[in-house]
Amino acid sequence: MIVVGNRLCALDRALRCLTRLKVADVQLAGAMNGVQTAVALRREFPRLPVLFYSIQDDAQYYRDFRAAGILSHYAYVRKSNYLLPELVLPLLLDAVAGRSFIDPEIEARVEAVSAQDAHDPMTLLEPHEQQVARLLAQGLTNEQIAERMGFRDKRTISRINGQIYAAWGLADSATDEKVARTRAALIVAASRLLVWGDDGTPLAETQDGWSPWPPAP
Repeated sequence: MIVVGNRLCALDRALRCLTRLKVADVQLAGAMNGVQTAVALRREFPRLPVLFYSIQDDAQYYRDFRAAGILSHYAYVRKSNYLLPELVLPLLLDAVAGRSFIDPEIEARVEAVSAQDAHDPMTLLEPHEQQVARLLAQGLTNEQIAERMGFRDKRTISRINGQIYAAWGLADSATDEKVARTRAALIVAASRLLVWGDDGTPLAETQDGWSPWPPAP
């Protein structure tokens, strides 16, 4: 028998649970991470109980978890907070029972990444525009970007640049293409939309309104 909190659980019950539950790190060696693997498995085995047990803190894992739409039969915890078996076993049993639990530290990170993404300028661009914007921010010329992306005519990149400027509100605010290009690169670096005041100061929207960017230390 195993004591879990104030409950007495039969070992054979716990072992039966393990045969019906997936325990995964969010970081895996294959093409899919742990969250994506769980989603794929749950297509074949609906509501398959899963325990995400990890120390990884990459924002993409939290994005994938949020996008997965997993509602029940799961727990997602930071490994360092649940090292002892007597802490893990209740999570396994609860997941099998259809309940859900997310470590408060994980939940805070998911919410923080979600808030960051809400201001992500890349969400306003199509995939090929995102690629051009990132290369532009690295200082590549239109000709270099065209070559990197396999376009024969650099004017294609000029047209894509125009779409980026329009999506980010730079087409009207910038005085010329060089200014728009520089400001687009700053937006990529900031990972959030910026606007420019009449004096040329970049501003970002915060909870307190529009404030100079980057914020004062």
